Amino acid sequence: MKQSLTVIIPCKNERMNIRPCIESARRVADEVLVADSGSTDGTLDIIREMGGCRLIEREYVNSGDFKNWAIPQASHPWVLIVDSDERVTVELAAEIDRLLSGTPRADGYHIYRANYFMGHRIRHSGWGRDKVLRLFRRDQGRYVGQSDHAEVHVSSGRVGHLRARLEHFTYWSYDQYFRKFHRYTVQGAGNYRQRGKSASYLKMLLSPPLRFLHCYIIRLGFLDGLAGLQVSALTGMSSFVKQIRLWEMEHALPQPDPEASRQPGDHSKPHGGPKAPHWTASVAQRSDSQTSS
Repeated sequence: MKQSLTVIIPCKNERMNIRPCIESARRVADEVLVADSGSTDGTLDIIREMGGCRLIEREYVNSGDFKNWAIPQASHPWVLIVDSDERVTVELAAEIDRLLSGTPRADGYHIYRANYFMGHRIRHSGWGRDKVLRLFRRDQGRYVGQSDHAEVHVSSGRVGHLRARLEHFTYWSYDQYFRKFHRYTVQGAGNYRQRGKSASYLKMLLSPPLRFLHCYIIRLGFLDGLAGLQVSALTGMSSFVKQIRLWEMEHALPQPDPEASRQPGDHSKPHGGPKAPHWTASVAQRSDSQTSS
């Protein structure tokens, strides 16, 4: 008898993604559980209009925390986590069906992803072997880590791999990219600091170009064309920004607040009155010299 599966879809403001994501999840799910963290763009209306989904809602702290809250609420013993920008392919659904119809040897399974950048498939550039542990027994798997890239830990340690891929549509525009870029780089720098790492001149200087060359040359990013060039360059840039964010956390001085020492309603001028701007004094000196001549 096939073991039942809950597909959990975490989302917030995913109007452009939620319908195709749910439709793909239904290829394999006995239950679709949508965990929303405050959508205001019509996502919830689409979920309710489609029907057949169980909807739970809570405030978002970080990805691992949010998913760990949702996992125990699954009705079935197996869980598949599918982000709203991902799609369960026909091949993946069939492989999972075969697996759960038998006796799984592992308690969790890594799934390779087919990644897309602005609609273009990226087969190299460091993305070609991207995998995520997303299919696991509900009572065995939990996310570990405080960033948006926290990973699932399976308590038994028995982990396998699936062959079929999960489609992942990362970004459709640079507006989308840079909205996430800020959060990811701040979290990345914070993780470095928690592990006792410090920013350095050499890391700032060498890490970005080395990361770029690793993705573009060693990981064959040039075979992905102009999209691969961009992905490789963005990887190098992300490495640099994490380093300067780390430097900021360690060394940046706070901006003085000129209002902190003023009392409410205090409109008095500073002692001695305002000083004349430097350019005013210069003009006055020139005028005096012209008059005296």
